[in-house]
Amino acid sequence: MSEVWLTNLGSIIISREKSFTIVPLRQQRAMQTLLLLILTLTIRLACSSPPLDPVACSNGMSDCTVTNANGYFPDRSICRAANAVYPHTEEELVTAVAAAAAAKRKVKVATRYSHSFTKLTCPGGRDGTIISTRWLNRTVRADAEKQLVTVESGMALRDLIQVAAAAGLCLPNSPYWSAVTIGGLLATGAHGSSLWGKGGAVHEHVVGVRIVTPAPASEGFAVVREIGADHPDLDAVKVSLGVLGVISQVTLALEPLFKRSVTFVTRDEPSDLAEQVAAWGGLHEFGDVAWLPHQRKVIYREDNRVDVSTPGNGLLDFPAFWSLPAHEIVAARVEEERLEEGNGGTDAAARCSAAQRSAEALDRLGRGYTNDGVSFTGYPVVGYQHHMQASSACVDSPEDGVESACFWDPRLRGPSLYNPAFSVALSKAPSFLADVRRLRDLNPSAFCVLHGAMGVSMRFVRASSAYLGKPEDCVAVDVAYYRSRTGGVPRAHADVVDELEQMALRKYGAVPHWGKSRNFAFDGAIARYPKAGAFLEVKERYDPDGIFSSEWSDQVLGIKGSPCVVEKGCAIEGLCVCSEDSHCAPELGYFCRPGKVYAEARVCRFEAGATLVNDEL
Repeated sequence: MSEVWLTNLGSIIISREKSFTIVPLRQQRAMQTLLLLILTLTIRLACSSPPLDPVACSNGMSDCTVTNANGYFPDRSICRAANAVYPHTEEELVTAVAAAAAAKRKVKVATRYSHSFTKLTCPGGRDGTIISTRWLNRTVRADAEKQLVTVESGMALRDLIQVAAAAGLCLPNSPYWSAVTIGGLLATGAHGSSLWGKGGAVHEHVVGVRIVTPAPASEGFAVVREIGADHPDLDAVKVSLGVLGVISQVTLALEPLFKRSVTFVTRDEPSDLAEQVAAWGGLHEFGDVAWLPHQRKVIYREDNRVDVSTPGNGLLDFPAFWSLPAHEIVAARVEEERLEEGNGGTDAAARCSAAQRSAEALDRLGRGYTNDGVSFTGYPVVGYQHHMQASSACVDSPEDGVESACFWDPRLRGPSLYNPAFSVALSKAPSFLADVRRLRDLNPSAFCVLHGAMGVSMRFVRASSAYLGKPEDCVAVDVAYYRSRTGGVPRAHADVVDELEQMALRKYGAVPHWGKSRNFAFDGAIARYPKAGAFLEVKERYDPDGIFSSEWSDQVLGIKGSPCVVEKGCAIEGLCVCSEDSHCAPELGYFCRPGKVYAEARVCRFEAGATLVNDEL
């Protein structure tokens, strides 16, 4: 899971030190009740229940299901497989691939935590094999002189960061969530924020890959392909969607460990917001922007390298990634549902006040940064790169019997959300943001459905040589909003958010994040990648029988069919773009209507008192 924010809990965590207080705001309005909680803790929770393995089998390693960190995919389906394999070595990995290839059995790769929302890990049907990289998590070599580190693909980013630091090296950029595996983040093109140097994408630092692919019987049904920095297939392998084979090892070119200085500045929304955002990535090496449209505020991240002699021992420990008591996680969801569904989603004042208070609370916490590893005393926060670039505290603690956990742990049925992301070409970003601003001005309170401390989050990523990487320098946009745990239940102001997404994807040609977006976002998206044909040519050579492909991956890659699922209520779930009222929820007053700024959009809009024609039921 990439950027999941404190406000998804609807909680305010008030401490600036290792101790913290969760404060209830018990007043009569839902606004205050969303901003829970009663219990005061004297010390920061030191233990947690780490997330479960996303693969679960009912008969040893047979009759398995596979899911993701949230416990559900966009279409709410359960993915099944005949068996699962957990290789500990490359040799065992080759054996696993060979067995599946010999039987012509579909294969998908699962990582330790599976933070992708999309169905990258689903082999399709019940007869496939899941290969988990959980135990392929070792360091192969670290060469400080050559500034190269080679690790197995199942190693988590947080461990790579520490291995590199021990050798005096660092990854210049990375996602802000560190519990992703190296193989997983390469499969989805995960990134941080930067237009400088090689840019924000981790795969731009890959200079070598060992990947196990199917092979003819004469070669034992599986081979290890070693792809070096000058190999013509590297640009296919380093963002692969997992359809080429199983990555065994990855070699990254790193840099000497450096320090950076971080300052967050909150300003009133400027009249030239669109132009400022487009320029920000050029001004600060690791800068990003969070726009809070409903508050008319912009949070600018000034983030740059500084000399290693600069005083400071800063640390990032983002509050949304802390372990929280299980009963409070459940309580947060109850309040979230009451605000979103219990009153029909009509109490805009409550929602907007909740969003504002959440943003203010996170700001008081220094957004998870501490100046000395203990307390936040003010900006700038200066520290070494390996302490400042990412965090994932709730997955690192010993088991406590699910008394506490990451807030999204599916065992607790806590807060639930969509977190779609898409990248708009930097050259088109000003026009896109100007359109979003016009949409906001029609009904500012509608944008309070975006979780308050996140708003419209924007990072910067350079154009990539990877065939499925970013086609152009871009602004990568993330939003997060409520998702019901009951299928077909509409969201408040879903029409506004859906118009924003359709506007980006269809009017401005944005590309969806491979691991985050809902089904409709991938419809026709492959045509926006000029080198998609070259990727498919490599895919055909590496896996001609489609062992590592699935119905979903074929749809996303434009090989066969569409990722859209057209059925009753499909637009409510983001499985389609509505073309008729039945794709929404007409029985609840939600009808398929044109967008208000982007008229070509088709969104589910609530119309009080609208008449439902009988044949639309």
